[in-house]
Amino acid sequence: MALLIIRFLIIALIIYLFYKGVRFLTDPKRKLDEAYEKGEYYFYDDVKNVRKNFFISYKGALFEGEKYLGTTENSFEVVSIFVWVHDTMKLQGITKEDFLYLEKEIQLNYPKAKINWKNPIEQLMKNETSND
Repeated sequence: MALLIIRFLIIALIIYLFYKGVRFLTDPKRKLDEAYEKGEYYFYDDVKNVRKNFFISYKGALFEGEKYLGTTENSFEVVSIFVWVHDTMKLQGITKEDFLYLEKEIQLNYPKAKINWKNPIEQLMKNETSND
């Protein structure tokens, strides 16, 4: 009888460890951290939860976006987003085209939102559009 219980506990432990391993490998926060370390693009967001900020890893910089809910013609939607970078030193080498690409990626999830950048990105976007 004790041998049967031990076998059952070992099988349950193996199933539990397999479950935890799969959860770890598919964790989006871990994928964000990995993309940030490698300097790759990754968009981490909980679209269903407006209160949670989203994060974007892009070319070695980590951006954070704060979403604001508002009204549109027929429904409540995210109407305003403020985006900033965690470390301004990581912006070196990123161009206006890169920021336009990020805006387009954000617009895919939030098509009705107006995207506002915080300084120093805001200054770059204003200067570049006034020169065009």
